[in-house]
Amino acid sequence: MFFSHKKLVRKQKKIHQDWRISFLFLCFFISFSCIIFRLYSLQITQGAFYTSLAHNQHTAQFSLTPKRGEVYLRNGGGDLFPLALNKAYPTLYVVPREIEDVEGTIQVLSDELKRDKDSLRSLFKDKNDPFEIVAKKVEREIIEKIKEKNLTGVYSMDEMLRYYPGEELASQIIGFVGNDGKSISGQYGIEASWNELLHGTTGSVRQERDAGGRWISITDRELLPAQDGQDLILTVDAGVQYEVERVLKNTIEKHRADSASAIVLEVGTGKILAMSSEPSFNPNNYSDVEDMSFFLNPALTHLYESGSVFKPITMAIALDAGKITPETTYVDTGIVREAGYEIMNSDEKSYGTQTMTQVLEESLNTGTIFAQRQVGNKTFKEYIERFGFGVKTGIELPSEASGNIKNLDHLGRNIHFYTASFGQGISMTLLQLAMSYDVIANGGVLMKPSIVDARIDSEGNTQSFSPEVLRRVLSDDASSKTREMLYNVVKNGHGKKADVAGYRVGGKTGTAQVASRDSRGYSENESIGTFAGLAPIDDPKFVVVVKVRNPKDVIWAESTAAPAFGEIMKFLLTYYKVEPTEEIVESTKKEDI
Repeated sequence: MFFSHKKLVRKQKKIHQDWRISFLFLCFFISFSCIIFRLYSLQITQGAFYTSLAHNQHTAQFSLTPKRGEVYLRNGGGDLFPLALNKAYPTLYVVPREIEDVEGTIQVLSDELKRDKDSLRSLFKDKNDPFEIVAKKVEREIIEKIKEKNLTGVYSMDEMLRYYPGEELASQIIGFVGNDGKSISGQYGIEASWNELLHGTTGSVRQERDAGGRWISITDRELLPAQDGQDLILTVDAGVQYEVERVLKNTIEKHRADSASAIVLEVGTGKILAMSSEPSFNPNNYSDVEDMSFFLNPALTHLYESGSVFKPITMAIALDAGKITPETTYVDTGIVREAGYEIMNSDEKSYGTQTMTQVLEESLNTGTIFAQRQVGNKTFKEYIERFGFGVKTGIELPSEASGNIKNLDHLGRNIHFYTASFGQGISMTLLQLAMSYDVIANGGVLMKPSIVDARIDSEGNTQSFSPEVLRRVLSDDASSKTREMLYNVVKNGHGKKADVAGYRVGGKTGTAQVASRDSRGYSENESIGTFAGLAPIDDPKFVVVVKVRNPKDVIWAESTAAPAFGEIMKFLLTYYKVEPTEEIVESTKKEDI
């Protein structure tokens, strides 16, 4: 029995010993597994990260900023006018930890920069601060005066910033370069839509450094050169743009209008020679602008119901469809009734038997409805779409609106087609309207509008852009007949103030109602006057559209937009040396007698 007890004790000791060995082995296995897992994590899973971290501790890398491309306008005989350039501007900055006399420094800066002392004092709060910008674009004379004070911790450096020599000239076309909260980039206009090409490609330089952070000169340097941005040459002519802006400013002042816009197109190419809206802004001082809507280009972004200036489009459609001729007649009773509505002529008069040419001369709503009826709703809508209404033109500028022709989706609602025939119930941009008149001027062919003529890369290679034909909308015969009808509007109708002595000019007025902001229907206190036209009639060179919003002294477009059109067209024909026709010179002399 004693033997058995002794044997049992030995057996228990052995079991205890085996358990400790197993436990130690388990601990070893777990520890070894953790090490293996950690090594796998460091070398495989996160290997790239730690390799990069170690590499960055021993290397220095700096970005190389490319030179931003510059933008130019055409200028008459082929010269270029700089619209957006890069210019070295002085930037004043301080190193607070170096400044010995804080209050004295603040006083000098306040006096020279005309800045409030408290706003400057905030820059000096942290005495260990190594760098604080005081002001950018400081005049060099002021920099010199500050330097003469021998202030410690006050310095200046040159920064390459965007400069716009024309100031307000074509400002809504070019936009500006500014901070969008994330980076410095193009904002609005060409600067935004062509930002990537203008900016270029950022480069870099990388080299190993020692423990003190200094570059090791004997090691290889990895250099990726910056690629400078490309220059752009616009289709816009500086001389034409300046004249258009002058005319618009005078028109606004004369009629106390809220705003005005105009577009000048070169017929046959779709090139925009001028595009302007007033009021505008100076992109050199864009941060001073309180109303950000000034940055937008109303000719592209603002939709409106154009009114009677749309009537020639309806006539051109009916002519092309073979449903009317310029001599086709109808009897005007002064009113059209449809779906409980009564549509009257703008002067609420009836004119009896009238030709389609007279319909445009007198701007008769009922006559335009007659022409639309002959075409039919389905065909009319198809033509409207072929003209490009309801979709963006694709011009190389941002924020273009599409327009709205949804009222024509329901073919059975005649009332919508009747009102659309004279430019109500459908909305468009001024550019879309201009391109529709360009179709009439261009023998029935729709061009894609363009505002960039060429680009030049950093090596001086030039790539020019060719005119782009989108489609044929009208026959040459229909467009020619429409032009003659437009000529009669200027000669005999409401467009007389748009005439240019010595030339056959055609066009149409439109005084549109403005949709009410607070309720359905139209405002009784606002109107928009538009004149769209072309010249010379026999061989059109230019299309010009002018829009005047809410004039206070007169209502009708024949007294606001038409004279502005005439002034712009006269300048164009003279500026580009377009020869007058002899027969029109004789006709003008007879009128003078």
